[in-house]
Amino acid sequence: MEDGQMESRLRDFFAPLPPPAGMTRRILAGFRDATRPQSGPAIAGTRFTIEANARGLVCVHPAGRVNRRLPALARAGERGAAGVRRIEARGQRELAEYLTGRRTFFTVPVDLSALPRFQRDVLRETARIPYGETRTYAWIARKIGRPRAVRAVGTALGRNPVPVIVPCHRVLRTDGGFGGYAFGVPFKKNLLKLESAAPVLEGCTTTRIVCRVGCAALRRARPERRVTFASTAEARTMGYRPCRACRPQAAA
Repeated sequence: MEDGQMESRLRDFFAPLPPPAGMTRRILAGFRDATRPQSGPAIAGTRFTIEANARGLVCVHPAGRVNRRLPALARAGERGAAGVRRIEARGQRELAEYLTGRRTFFTVPVDLSALPRFQRDVLRETARIPYGETRTYAWIARKIGRPRAVRAVGTALGRNPVPVIVPCHRVLRTDGGFGGYAFGVPFKKNLLKLESAAPVLEGCTTTRIVCRVGCAALRRARPERRVTFASTAEARTMGYRPCRACRPQAAA
C-alpha cells in the first residue's frame, strides 16, 4: 500500500464521530423557540431582555420584569446610544447562537463594576469555567481565596445579573446536587445537557484551522468543509493549527 493511501485510511479511521443522531435536537427542544435575537432570545418559552451600558452587558432578565437584586447601573442617558444598542444586539445574537448549539463561548463585553467586590470575584472566576465542564461552590471559594465562604459564593451566584453569559449553571453543590438557578433548575439541567452533547471545537478542511464553535473565522466555511474535534491535541495530529482569534488551546 502506498504512503498516500495509508495516510488517507488513517485519517478516515481516526476522524471524530458526530453526536448520535437527534441527540442535540432533542436537548434543544427543551428550550422551545430559543432564537429570534432581534426581539430577545426565549428561554423555556419565556422571552428575555438583555440590557447594557456603554461598557458592556449588565443584565439578562425576563421581559417586562426588573431585576431588583441588581444595583443601580448608571444607564441614564445611555439607552439611546448607538454603541449600547450594538452591545445589546450582539449579546442577543450570541445568546441565541449558544442556545441552539452554534456557540460555545461569548465575546460580548460584560460590565460587573456596579457589583460588590466579592461578587465580582466570584463571577469572574465562574466565567473561566470551560464549556462542558462543571465546578463546585467550594472550588470557587478556594479559587478566590475565601475557602470558608461557600455559602456566600452560592448567594453571589444566585444574584448573577447576567446568567448564561457568565455561566453560573456550571457550578454545582459539593455533593453533586444542582443547587438553585435564576431561570429554574430544569433549565440549568438543559444547559448542561446541551454542553455535554454539542461539539466544542470545529475545523475547516480548507484553512486547516481549528476554532471554538461560534468563532467568526468559521462563518464562511461551508458545512461540508467543517469537521469537529474532541481536543486541540487531536486536531494537531490531523494537521490543524489553533485559531489565533478564539485561541481554543487556552480555553480547553
